[in-house]
Amino acid sequence: MSLLFYILIAAILLYSIILHELAHGKVAQMMGDNTAEMYGRLTLNPIPHLDPFGTILPILLVLIGSPIVFGWAKPVPINPYNFNDYRKGMIWVSAAGILTNLFVAWVLATVVKLMPAATDNLTYAIQTALIFGVRINIVLAIFNLIPIPPLDGSRLLAMFLPYQYSQYIARMEPFGFFILIFILMFPPTQALLWGIISFVYGLMMMKLL
Repeated sequence: MSLLFYILIAAILLYSIILHELAHGKVAQMMGDNTAEMYGRLTLNPIPHLDPFGTILPILLVLIGSPIVFGWAKPVPINPYNFNDYRKGMIWVSAAGILTNLFVAWVLATVVKLMPAATDNLTYAIQTALIFGVRINIVLAIFNLIPIPPLDGSRLLAMFLPYQYSQYIARMEPFGFFILIFILMFPPTQALLWGIISFVYGLMMMKLL
Protein backbone atom coordinates (compact mmCIF):
# COMPACT_ATOMS: atom_id res chain seq x y z
CA MET A 1 0.00 0.00 0.00
CA SER A 2 1.07 3.59 -0.61
CA LEU A 3 2.14 6.15 1.98
CA LEU A 4 -1.17 7.95 1.40
CA PHE A 5 -3.05 4.84 2.54
CA TYR A 6 -1.23 4.72 5.88
CA ILE A 7 -1.65 8.47 6.40
CA LEU A 8 -5.41 8.13 5.79
CA ILE A 9 -5.62 5.12 8.11
CA ALA A 10 -3.79 6.98 10.90
CA ALA A 11 -5.97 10.09 10.46
CA ILE A 12 -9.25 8.12 10.40
CA LEU A 13 -8.26 6.07 13.43
CA LEU A 14 -7.08 9.11 15.39
CA TYR A 15 -10.20 11.18 14.72
CA SER A 16 -12.56 8.25 15.27
CA ILE A 17 -11.21 8.04 18.82
CA ILE A 18 -11.15 11.82 19.30
CA LEU A 19 -14.72 12.30 18.02
CA HIS A 20 -15.88 9.64 20.47
CA GLU A 21 -14.48 11.64 23.41
CA LEU A 22 -15.50 15.00 21.97
CA ALA A 23 -19.09 13.76 21.76
CA HIS A 24 -19.07 12.96 25.48
CA GLY A 25 -17.92 16.47 26.32
CA LYS A 26 -20.31 18.24 23.94
CA VAL A 27 -23.36 16.32 25.17
CA ALA A 28 -22.28 16.90 28.78
CA GLN A 29 -22.23 20.63 27.99
CA MET A 30 -25.75 20.36 26.53
CA MET A 31 -26.81 18.69 29.77
CA GLY A 32 -25.47 21.56 31.88
CA ASP A 33 -21.82 20.64 32.56
CA ASN A 34 -19.08 22.89 31.14
CA THR A 35 -16.13 20.97 32.62
CA ALA A 36 -14.88 19.72 29.24
CA GLU A 37 -14.95 23.25 27.81
CA MET A 38 -13.08 24.60 30.87
CA TYR A 39 -10.31 22.06 30.23
CA GLY A 40 -10.11 22.92 26.53
CA ARG A 41 -11.40 19.55 25.39
CA LEU A 42 -14.21 20.69 23.09
CA THR A 43 -11.86 20.94 20.14
CA LEU A 44 -10.90 18.96 17.05
CA ASN A 45 -7.25 19.78 17.76
CA PRO A 46 -5.83 16.32 18.53
CA ILE A 47 -3.13 17.54 20.94
CA PRO A 48 -5.35 18.00 24.06
CA HIS A 49 -6.95 14.60 23.45
CA LEU A 50 -3.82 12.52 22.87
CA ASP A 51 -3.07 9.76 25.32
CA PRO A 52 0.64 8.84 25.18
CA PHE A 53 -0.24 5.16 24.87
CA GLY A 54 -3.87 4.80 23.80
CA THR A 55 -3.72 6.90 20.62
CA ILE A 56 -0.35 5.58 19.40
CA LEU A 57 -0.99 1.91 20.15
CA PRO A 58 -3.72 1.41 17.50
CA ILE A 59 -1.57 3.03 14.81
CA LEU A 60 1.27 0.65 15.68
CA LEU A 61 -1.16 -2.30 15.63
CA VAL A 62 -2.28 -1.33 12.12
CA LEU A 63 1.30 -0.94 10.90
CA ILE A 64 2.30 -4.40 12.14
CA GLY A 65 -0.85 -5.97 10.68
CA SER A 66 -2.46 -6.95 13.98
CA PRO A 67 -5.92 -8.59 13.59
CA ILE A 68 -7.09 -6.71 16.72
CA VAL A 69 -7.01 -2.92 16.77
CA PHE A 70 -8.10 -0.79 19.71
CA GLY A 71 -7.15 2.46 21.38
CA TRP A 72 -8.39 5.41 23.36
CA ALA A 73 -7.93 9.13 23.91
CA LYS A 74 -7.74 10.89 27.26
CA PRO A 75 -11.20 10.64 28.81
CA VAL A 76 -13.03 13.96 28.57
CA PRO A 77 -13.54 15.32 32.11
CA ILE A 78 -17.16 15.70 33.12
CA ASN A 79 -18.94 16.43 36.38
CA PRO A 80 -22.31 14.66 36.30
CA TYR A 81 -23.48 16.59 39.37
CA ASN A 82 -23.72 19.65 37.11
CA PHE A 83 -26.28 17.92 34.88
CA ASN A 84 -29.76 19.38 34.85
CA ASP A 85 -31.03 15.79 35.19
CA TYR A 86 -28.40 13.36 36.55
CA ARG A 87 -29.88 10.13 35.17
CA LYS A 88 -30.84 11.55 31.79
CA GLY A 89 -27.46 13.27 31.51
CA MET A 90 -25.50 10.11 32.29
CA ILE A 91 -27.49 8.10 29.76
CA TRP A 92 -27.02 10.57 26.93
CA VAL A 93 -23.38 11.36 27.70
CA SER A 94 -22.55 7.64 27.90
CA ALA A 95 -24.37 6.92 24.65
CA ALA A 96 -22.90 9.91 22.81
CA GLY A 97 -19.56 8.34 21.94
CA ILE A 98 -21.14 5.09 20.74
CA LEU A 99 -23.70 6.90 18.59
CA THR A 100 -20.99 9.17 17.17
CA ASN A 101 -18.87 6.22 16.06
CA LEU A 102 -21.90 4.61 14.42
CA PHE A 103 -22.69 7.89 12.66
CA VAL A 104 -19.10 8.23 11.42
CA ALA A 105 -19.22 4.63 10.17
CA TRP A 106 -22.45 5.40 8.29
CA VAL A 107 -20.98 8.56 6.70
CA LEU A 108 -17.83 6.74 5.58
CA ALA A 109 -19.88 3.80 4.25
CA THR A 110 -22.07 6.20 2.27
CA VAL A 111 -19.00 7.88 0.74
CA VAL A 112 -17.60 4.48 -0.26
CA LYS A 113 -20.88 3.48 -1.93
CA LEU A 114 -21.05 6.78 -3.84
CA MET A 115 -17.47 6.54 -5.11
CA PRO A 116 -16.82 5.15 -8.59
CA ALA A 117 -15.18 1.74 -8.91
CA ALA A 118 -11.45 1.86 -8.23
CA THR A 119 -9.51 1.89 -11.49
CA ASP A 120 -6.22 3.28 -10.17
CA ASN A 121 -4.02 2.94 -7.11
CA LEU A 122 -5.06 6.28 -5.64
CA THR A 123 -8.79 5.54 -5.69
CA TYR A 124 -8.16 2.01 -4.40
CA ALA A 125 -6.08 3.35 -1.48
CA ILE A 126 -8.77 5.88 -0.55
CA GLN A 127 -11.60 3.33 -0.75
CA THR A 128 -9.66 0.76 1.30
CA ALA A 129 -8.87 3.35 3.98
CA LEU A 130 -12.51 4.45 4.14
CA ILE A 131 -13.69 0.85 4.45
CA PHE A 132 -11.22 0.41 7.31
CA GLY A 133 -12.77 3.52 8.85
CA VAL A 134 -16.23 1.96 8.65
CA ARG A 135 -14.99 -1.18 10.39
CA ILE A 136 -12.99 0.54 13.11
CA ASN A 137 -15.85 2.87 14.03
CA ILE A 138 -18.22 -0.08 14.32
CA VAL A 139 -15.62 -1.90 16.44
CA LEU A 140 -15.29 1.14 18.73
CA ALA A 141 -19.08 1.43 19.09
CA ILE A 142 -19.70 -2.26 19.83
CA PHE A 143 -16.63 -2.55 22.06
CA ASN A 144 -17.79 0.40 24.16
CA LEU A 145 -21.21 -1.22 24.63
CA ILE A 146 -19.61 -3.98 26.74
CA PRO A 147 -20.94 -3.38 30.30
CA ILE A 148 -17.52 -3.50 31.97
CA PRO A 149 -16.14 -0.28 33.52
CA PRO A 150 -14.73 2.05 32.38
CA LEU A 151 -16.50 1.39 29.06
CA ASP A 152 -19.63 3.38 28.24
CA GLY A 153 -21.81 0.29 28.36
CA SER A 154 -21.19 -0.06 32.10
CA ARG A 155 -22.47 3.47 32.76
CA LEU A 156 -25.50 2.92 30.58
CA LEU A 157 -26.30 -0.32 32.39
CA ALA A 158 -25.82 1.34 35.81
CA MET A 159 -28.44 3.96 34.97
CA PHE A 160 -31.05 1.27 34.29
CA LEU A 161 -30.31 -0.84 37.37
CA PRO A 162 -31.61 -0.29 40.90
CA TYR A 163 -29.10 1.67 42.98
CA GLN A 164 -27.99 -1.31 45.09
CA TYR A 165 -27.03 -3.26 41.96
CA SER A 166 -25.43 -0.34 40.12
CA GLN A 167 -22.95 -0.03 42.98
CA TYR A 168 -21.47 -3.41 42.04
CA ILE A 169 -20.55 -1.98 38.64
CA ALA A 170 -18.82 1.00 40.27
CA ARG A 171 -16.82 -1.33 42.51
CA MET A 172 -15.57 -3.21 39.45
CA GLU A 173 -13.86 -0.13 37.97
CA PRO A 174 -10.36 -0.66 39.47
CA PHE A 175 -10.33 -4.15 37.97
CA GLY A 176 -12.31 -3.41 34.81
CA PHE A 177 -9.39 -3.49 32.37
CA PHE A 178 -8.21 -6.89 33.60
CA ILE A 179 -11.76 -8.29 33.59
CA LEU A 180 -12.20 -7.03 30.04
CA ILE A 181 -8.98 -8.62 28.81
CA PHE A 182 -9.93 -11.86 30.56
CA ILE A 183 -13.37 -12.19 28.96
CA LEU A 184 -12.05 -11.16 25.54
CA MET A 185 -9.66 -14.11 25.63
CA PHE A 186 -12.58 -16.56 25.35
CA PRO A 187 -13.41 -17.68 21.78
CA PRO A 188 -17.21 -17.57 22.41
CA THR A 189 -16.94 -13.90 23.49
CA GLN A 190 -14.80 -13.11 20.46
CA ALA A 191 -17.23 -14.89 18.15
CA LEU A 192 -20.19 -13.00 19.62
CA LEU A 193 -18.51 -9.60 19.29
CA TRP A 194 -17.28 -10.22 15.74
CA GLY A 195 -20.68 -11.60 14.80
CA ILE A 196 -22.36 -8.37 15.95
CA ILE A 197 -19.68 -6.24 14.28
CA SER A 198 -20.05 -8.15 11.00
CA PHE A 199 -23.84 -7.83 11.11
CA VAL A 200 -23.70 -4.04 11.64
CA TYR A 201 -21.01 -3.74 8.95
CA GLY A 202 -23.24 -5.63 6.52
CA LEU A 203 -26.10 -3.25 7.22
CA MET A 204 -23.86 -0.20 6.76
CA MET A 205 -22.46 -1.45 3.46
CA MET A 206 -25.77 -2.45 1.87
CA LYS A 207 -25.96 -0.94 -1.58
CA LEU A 208 -28.00 2.20 -2.06
CA LEU A 209 -31.26 1.73 -3.94
